Amino acid sequence: MPAVELVGITKRFGTVLANDGIDLTVERGEVHAVVGENGAGKSTLMSILYGLHRPDTGQVLRDGVRLRLRSPADAIAHGLGMVHQRFRLFPGLTVTENVVIGAEPARFGTVDRAAARRSVAELAGRYGLDVDPSARVGDLPVGVRQRVEILKALYRRAEVLILDEPTAVLTPGEADRLFAVLRELTATGVSVVLVTHKLGEVLATSDRVTVLRRGRVTGRFDTAGASVEELVVAMIGRSLGAAMDEGHQVSERAPYVLEVRDLGVRDRDGVPRLAGVSFGVRSGEIVGIAGVAGSGQRELVDAVAGLRRPDTGEVLLGGRPLGGGRERRVAYVPEDRAGRATAPDMSLADNLLMGEQRGFGLNAGRVRDRAAALVERFGVRAPSVRAPISQLSGGNAQKAVLARELSRDAPVLVVEEPTQGVDVGAQEQIHALLGAARDAGQAVLLQSSELTELRALADRVLVMFEGRVVAELPVGEATDERLGAAMTGAAG
Repeated sequence: MPAVELVGITKRFGTVLANDGIDLTVERGEVHAVVGENGAGKSTLMSILYGLHRPDTGQVLRDGVRLRLRSPADAIAHGLGMVHQRFRLFPGLTVTENVVIGAEPARFGTVDRAAARRSVAELAGRYGLDVDPSARVGDLPVGVRQRVEILKALYRRAEVLILDEPTAVLTPGEADRLFAVLRELTATGVSVVLVTHKLGEVLATSDRVTVLRRGRVTGRFDTAGASVEELVVAMIGRSLGAAMDEGHQVSERAPYVLEVRDLGVRDRDGVPRLAGVSFGVRSGEIVGIAGVAGSGQRELVDAVAGLRRPDTGEVLLGGRPLGGGRERRVAYVPEDRAGRATAPDMSLADNLLMGEQRGFGLNAGRVRDRAAALVERFGVRAPSVRAPISQLSGGNAQKAVLARELSRDAPVLVVEEPTQGVDVGAQEQIHALLGAARDAGQAVLLQSSELTELRALADRVLVMFEGRVVAELPVGEATDERLGAAMTGAAG
C-alpha cells in the first residue's frame, strides 16, 4: 500500500490551469523527487497535498483512505509534514520551544518543559539530527535550523515529509548531512517528497522522479536508470544547448576594470561586516563570490554597486574611485527581484527603462518601442510590454532585469544569485547572457550560492568567511570539498 497517492488532481486559478489531472504515488520509505520548470505546477501540487489549497477535482489518499484536507492542521493530523524553503521558526526561542510549540506536553495544567526537552532530545538522537534542544534558534547556522524544521514535523508524527528546495541555503557539507538524515528517515519507513531544481541532487538522492511541465506529468523515472539529459527533455521539451566554452582564458594583460582595496564595512551597531577585502576583476573575466549566508557578500556587493559607502578602503573603476552614485559605470542585478530589482506593479516597459528616463522622457511610444526592442533582443517572454512585470514568470522577470542592466553597456556588471528560483531552461539562457557579457569585455562580479553555477561561469572563485576573503581558487580547482572547507572556515 503506497504511503500517499494523488489521483487526478486538477486545480485552476482563474484562467490558469495549474494542475491538469496529475497522478502521483509515493511509496513507503522512498525519496520521491518532483521536478519541473517554474510554473509547472509543483508548488500547487504540494500545497494541495499539505492542505493549503483544495483541488477542483481529484483526491488525496493516505494508506488507501481518501482524505479531506481543509488546512495544514488536517494534513498534520494524517501524518503529513512540510519543511518550507523559508523556515518558519522563532529566532528568540530555543530548539525545544520551536519544535513543540502548539503541541506542548503538559503536567498539572502547565507546560512540562523537562518532558519537552527529553522528547526533542530522544527524537533528534533516533534520526541522527544533531541538535542541542536548549540552543537558541537565532544562534544556529542555517543547516541546523533546517534540522529543527524537520524535528517539528517528526514531533507531530509525520510519516510523509515534503521538502521544498531543501538545499537552496546549504553548503555542500550541510547538504551531505541533510541527505544522510533523509537516509535515516527512509530506513525507518518515512517517505520523503523532494521538490528541487537541482537535477544532480535528484539523481544522487532520490529513488523515483516525477517530472511536471505546464501542469501535467511528462515523465516518470526510476532514478537508478535516469540521466540528467532525460530529465531535462521531460522538463522543457528539448535538450539543453551546448555548455559554455570550457576553454575560456583570461589574458593576464587584460586591465583590471574593477579593483577593491582593503575594503571595510561596519553595520549600524559598529560591528565589522567586511574587513580588509582586496581583489580585482579584469576586462573579460567573471569572478565568483562564494560563502554561506551572512559572510559579508551582501555588504561587498552593495559597496561595489555604489549603494553603501565603505568605512575603510576604496572601490576603483578603471583606476578611478567609485563616486557616491553608480554613475552608470556599474550595472547591478540584485538578488531580490521584487524588492530591489523591479517595481512589481509597474509595466514591463517602465521596468526595462528604469534609470534611463532622461533619455526617453515621458514619451510613452518611445518607451514602448525601446522596451519591445529589449524584449526581442534578450528573449523575454511576456504577454505585452504594457503588462505588469509581476505577471511574468521568475525566469522571464530575471531576463528582463538583465536586459535592462546589460543594455547600459557599463564596464562592470555585478550580479547576485542570477538563477535563483528559475527553471533549467531559463538558467541556460541567463548563463548564456552572462557569458556574452564577459566575452564582450565586461568585468563581471558574480555572487551565487550555487557552486555548480560558479564553476560553470566563473574564471576564479573567491570564498568569503566572516567578512574576509579566505580563499581564491581558479575554477578548475574549485571542488565542493575545497569550497566547502573554506566556506565554513576550515580551509588551510
